Amino acid sequence: MSLRNSPIIANDDEASPKYRQPPHNLEAEQALLGSILVNNEAAQKVQGFLGPEHFFEPVHGRIYESVLKLLDKNQIADPVKLKPYFENDEALTDVGGAQYLVRLAASAATIINAEDYGRTIYDLSIRRSLIHIGEDMVNNAYDSPIDEEASDQISDAEKQLFDLAELGQAETGAQPFSRALRVAVENIENAYKDPDSLSGITTGLTKLNDKIGGLHNSDLVILAGRPAMGKTALATNIAFNAAERYSQDRMSGVDLERSKGAVVCFFSLEMSADQLAARILSDIANRFYDGHNPIQSHAMRQGKLTQDQFEAIARAAITLEDVPLFIDDTPALTIASLRTRARRLKRQHNLGLIVVDYLQLLRGSNKAGGSENRVQEISEITRGLKGLAKELHIPVIALSQLSRTVESRENKRPMLSDLRESGSIEQDADMVMFVFREEYYKEKDQPSESDQVKHAEWQAQMSALYGKAELIIGKQRHGPVGTIQLAFEKEFTRFSDLADEDHLPERFE
Repeated sequence: MSLRNSPIIANDDEASPKYRQPPHNLEAEQALLGSILVNNEAAQKVQGFLGPEHFFEPVHGRIYESVLKLLDKNQIADPVKLKPYFENDEALTDVGGAQYLVRLAASAATIINAEDYGRTIYDLSIRRSLIHIGEDMVNNAYDSPIDEEASDQISDAEKQLFDLAELGQAETGAQPFSRALRVAVENIENAYKDPDSLSGITTGLTKLNDKIGGLHNSDLVILAGRPAMGKTALATNIAFNAAERYSQDRMSGVDLERSKGAVVCFFSLEMSADQLAARILSDIANRFYDGHNPIQSHAMRQGKLTQDQFEAIARAAITLEDVPLFIDDTPALTIASLRTRARRLKRQHNLGLIVVDYLQLLRGSNKAGGSENRVQEISEITRGLKGLAKELHIPVIALSQLSRTVESRENKRPMLSDLRESGSIEQDADMVMFVFREEYYKEKDQPSESDQVKHAEWQAQMSALYGKAELIIGKQRHGPVGTIQLAFEKEFTRFSDLADEDHLPERFE
């Protein structure tokens, strides 16, 4: 649309052609740009939500983008400084070339009204994007490919609407390097100023935080291990630690945008919600109980509790009520359904971390059977989880099984090649961690008590291994790989930082 021509208004005459133009307000765009050119402080009121892509007139968007670039360099942005950049701009030729910048300054709104004009421009841009999404939905529904299901179209439309609500644009597309660079520098600055030196969400485990810098937004983290290694316990500990930190920051008045905690959703496809809650409750109840016999999770299930233990559990339950941890125990969940529920939690509760227990129990869209199709389905699921992490801009932790080949080796420490059913798990993951407890395997190798020498050696080895676990980082895009030593108390299904040798937890028979 030419800046010289005024908008065409539909004639009241019935015979005259009528059409609707996309929502826009050129006068508001001109007034805002003029205000910024006259007083650069006006840009600070709008640049947090208004981008160049929100302007209806493309040249207005380019002028706004140029202004922001100059301001980022701590330079003044006025018609004189911008003139060399727009002298040969063909879009301005019809309206006087670079002199148009002077006219914009003359039509300036006051700095008081700058944010209001910016909100108007932003709102009209959102409405234009809604029209675009609606047109695509209608056209795709009328003329859809024969192999595309209606649910796929719903998911695609839902993603576009979510992006529009969260990012202010229906499609993110390519972005200038300067914008990505600005975000990266902000993340580094936040980590530098943070007392925990974290750039991501805390795991609640100091040594793990030191190794990985926390859980990073948009990352897919695979936590794998053989049965009985404690995958679910570790994932539950991390989920609760992140949610607890968020709750503490909220109560302390910390800016939640800078919190190292998160609102967490735990998708439990194996255990029920009340079983997971009981695990966490057992752990927290022991913080309130100072008796000689700790509250063990199996004793809770059987109701074998003293009055003091029950009161400690009640106090723990009251404390846990405000922790922002959601549990979804829907069985046989599809990746599409998980995505829909996660988007809803993101919109309603500012979801910051997803845990999936476990990956192989999710279903894809592939309805055919067979091992080859199963591999394709796992690949679809891992791609879907990685896509969800990027879309919601939050970390996703997915638990995974390992193949049985681990059991046939003498050294049973897992490797990347042990990931079950698909190489795409390793390929799509930003980080792969393995839980390994040598104590579990050594316990099975108990020799006969008749051989006192071997039995004494075995007891010494068990004593050295008791309460210890290894967290092996097999892949990490952001840092080094390696092994972290953790403490594991199976009576409470709790992982924690490993204490010094003279501070190891007592063993309760």
